[in-house]
Amino acid sequence: MTGTTRRTFLTAVATAALGAAATACSNTGTSGKNGGGDVTVFAAASMGPALEEIKAAFAKAHPDHAVRLNLGSSSTLVTQLRGGAPGDVFVSADEPNMRKAVDARLVDGEPKVFARNLLSLIVEKGNPKKIKGLADLRRTDLTVAMCGPQVPVGRYGRQALQKAGVPVPKGAEELDVKQVVSRVTLREADVGVVYVTDVKAAGAKAEGVAVPAAHNVEARYPVGLLTGGGNTAGGRLFVDFLLSAQAQAVLKNHGFLAPA
Repeated sequence: MTGTTRRTFLTAVATAALGAAATACSNTGTSGKNGGGDVTVFAAASMGPALEEIKAAFAKAHPDHAVRLNLGSSSTLVTQLRGGAPGDVFVSADEPNMRKAVDARLVDGEPKVFARNLLSLIVEKGNPKKIKGLADLRRTDLTVAMCGPQVPVGRYGRQALQKAGVPVPKGAEELDVKQVVSRVTLREADVGVVYVTDVKAAGAKAEGVAVPAAHNVEARYPVGLLTGGGNTAGGRLFVDFLLSAQAQAVLKNHGFLAPA
């Protein structure tokens, strides 16, 4: 699949996901007044594995509420929300995309940062191309996977490359960080720019190459209660749970840093 064909295909997938999100979310449960029903959470893709575990813990603590996750890049999620897809909670991988939701009056109150993350390179297990750091992304023998600059990890990656004095590699731009991970684990790319937590989640399928502190960029994850969902009470419970010691322990286990 050529880069142009792949971008066209991924754009179609994103468009379909927007419609699916609007349809799925329109089936949310009872309102917050009744204290029960589905809680629809729009969340950054990098939060997926941790939120699946937090979702299970939340269900035990609040059996009247079932959490439904809609995962994607933060920029795509904002587009979905601004397009009318209803949700109860928004978890962003950066503050600029959360600010877009706030400015569009989609968020009730002020969002709160609940976790942080750092960048890492991800390579095939055993690192067959002997990649040592960002400087290697100059190499012409490597296929590099990165998200576009509108995606938080893509923007952070470009900032890190600029700090290291390395030009942005040419190639197709992925729609979210999970697609970067998939390209590396499927051996479609030699190296990808992801978060530390994505390397941890990949397990035996891949390994990480550290980005030094001098070149790294910190990702700050805010959470906000949305105004357009059907379960405000449940959404508020989930936001509070995300900030609890129990959820923070789960996030730490998945490699996230505590909020500063």
